[in-house]
Amino acid sequence: MSILEVKNVSVSFGGQMIIDGVSFALEEGESLAIIGPNGSGKTMLLKAILNSIKYSGEIIKTGARIGYVPQKLDIERNLPLTVKEFFSLTRTKKLNENYTDNHVLEFVGFGQEYANKKFSELSAGEFQRILIAATILSKPNLLLFDEPTASVDVAGQETVYELLHRLQTKENVALILVSHDPSVVYQYANNVLCLNQSHKQVCYGAPREILTPEGFKNLYVSDHDNHHDLYVGDYNHHHH
Repeated sequence: MSILEVKNVSVSFGGQMIIDGVSFALEEGESLAIIGPNGSGKTMLLKAILNSIKYSGEIIKTGARIGYVPQKLDIERNLPLTVKEFFSLTRTKKLNENYTDNHVLEFVGFGQEYANKKFSELSAGEFQRILIAATILSKPNLLLFDEPTASVDVAGQETVYELLHRLQTKENVALILVSHDPSVVYQYANNVLCLNQSHKQVCYGAPREILTPEGFKNLYVSDHDNHHDLYVGDYNHHHH
């Protein structure tokens, strides 16, 4: 059962193509990683799915309740706000199916005492996990993550991805991850969608088939330019 179908979606901005004809489908409980160089339109694709920018093409969300964790949250970490207060602000009231504060705290690996912690007391990694907890309060069945661990140390990153994986396997939540980390893509994504500098979809499929040296060359080298992206070396290095 498809929870999301994206059909030939394009986004242009100020007369420039930001995304050019992207199509994919996402099943319930499936995870998709979106990869590509900076500026290839990955975040814009998420925004189109969230319906927060204009696009052409078709996006069909069948019974999707979407949760979104942005790359940077414009919340001052020194706000005199407790975790509990933040949860009550972010919880969608109209849904009768909500998780309790304690359930989501436990889910992200925190004890109940975290409810009374102030934002200023949280590390970057803890803050990130609280954001995820807040995102799942309203029982989404589709989660969008934009570089979920950009500001988190490596140990914290492990935790975040383990969490996402648990949501996918235990709660049957579908995931879309924008990620730069090859090991994450290999470990956690059922499918990979690649966008290149020309904003076109250049690959879509299982990570092992897509993430070949040749695949990377197509992804990171456009027709008129021979600069390899840094990541090519990394990927090949880890996965021969």
